[in-house]
Amino acid sequence: MPLHLVDHPLVHDALMELRDVRTAPPAFRRAANRISVLLATEALRDVPTKAEEVATPLGPAAGRVVDGDVVVVPVLRAGLGMLDAVLELLPAARVGHIGLQRDEATAIASKYYSKLPPSVAESYVLMIDPMLATGGSAVAAIDLLKQAGAKTIRTICIVAAPEGIALVERHHPDVHLYTPVVDRHLNAHKYIVPGLGDFGDRLYGTE
Repeated sequence: MPLHLVDHPLVHDALMELRDVRTAPPAFRRAANRISVLLATEALRDVPTKAEEVATPLGPAAGRVVDGDVVVVPVLRAGLGMLDAVLELLPAARVGHIGLQRDEATAIASKYYSKLPPSVAESYVLMIDPMLATGGSAVAAIDLLKQAGAKTIRTICIVAAPEGIALVERHHPDVHLYTPVVDRHLNAHKYIVPGLGDFGDRLYGTE
């Protein structure tokens, strides 16, 4: 699986704020937004473009614009915390949603919701999920995207574990993954170590 480690200093500055146990939900949300914009920018680096010309106040200017359909798919619920940031970059993108529930005992993900835009076969699909832990949810989500016809899939996550990367690579070696860091391992409860805790709980102030 093509793994892209994003080493931009602003990405890692935001990551450290997210990791810090002292970061309260409002600051956590701001840092999540910052890092999501930067990760999405990297993941969209090869989005299709076309040449175009516009009129400026002082004359014509040639350049390039995004060409083709982009679909952004957050994995619920934590992926919603990254969605607005991505839509700031691409306001015209279509949005789908995939809801997966992880069994706390087995760590197996099961689908409880899936709503994708029609005709994604020719779309550039960006899947967003902040934590790649066991990889079970990522594999299940990518399965659903491919069943819907998606061929070009990129995914971004804020923290990844080696176990999750290995599982996604085994099932979907064609999917590019963008993340700033691969942490050490999963603990007995399948949480990423050192990670940053439960992203959704810290984002929304729940427990």
